[in-house]
Amino acid sequence: MKYAICNETFQDWPFDKAFAFAKQCGYCAIEFAPFTMGADAYSISQDKRAEIRQQLADAQLESIGLHWLLAKTEGYYLTSPDADVRKKTADYLCELSRLCKDLCGDTMVLGSPQQRNLLPGVDHAHAMEYAADVIRAAEPTMKELGVTLALEPLGPAEGDFLRTADSGIELAKMIDSPNVRLHLDVKAMSTESKPIPDIIRDSKDYIQHFHANDPNLLGPGMGDVDFTPIFAALKEIDYDGYVSVEVFNYEPGVEKIATESIEYMKRVVSSL
Repeated sequence: MKYAICNETFQDWPFDKAFAFAKQCGYCAIEFAPFTMGADAYSISQDKRAEIRQQLADAQLESIGLHWLLAKTEGYYLTSPDADVRKKTADYLCELSRLCKDLCGDTMVLGSPQQRNLLPGVDHAHAMEYAADVIRAAEPTMKELGVTLALEPLGPAEGDFLRTADSGIELAKMIDSPNVRLHLDVKAMSTESKPIPDIIRDSKDYIQHFHANDPNLLGPGMGDVDFTPIFAALKEIDYDGYVSVEVFNYEPGVEKIATESIEYMKRVVSSL
């Protein structure tokens, strides 16, 4: 099992300090939220990208790539009926792909519910078509750069579009590209009627990336979810990607979240 952590977990820590601590905890990769590096991807200079690459190298960490792709941006929308907005969003996904590549990553997790929820007059079927249109337009750039877009289903607390792993697979099939796959998140899967291990098994041909967290918004092992059957299912399908810690409640503090999450995951894996 390869462990990673999302960089926004460290909040206002300088990157060099955050990366060094992540390495000390036992993580081997970092997943980046673009808004931690600049107002948007276009504003993150080549010098800044090179600096972050060097900081990763200094800490002996790898880069997974990006998530929260459209968060805290304006003018972009995945499921808009407006063709101009979709074109602008596709162009932005291309720039995010270049950023991902410049950070030595190869995966972009597409969640960002506030930029994909159903707009007035748009049903889910049409939203799927609009989303597929956006991603198809960006797919050639992703393919050229060797970047894979991982579609992230999210639960009803986050939004009303792409709520299940099956719907994520359906969208991936509509686009029909090896550079468009699926991301699974424990917190989100906890809202489905299907048991999480079954979701993992049923999604095995599409899984690109995996987030470990708990419905209580904290890290793995910091809530009620038992990760033993989850990691057993990942082992069963020979998942060889990263398991990345993503939390939404930072109150316990960075050190506690980062340390306890990986210690718990390692205990679970060692028990299998």
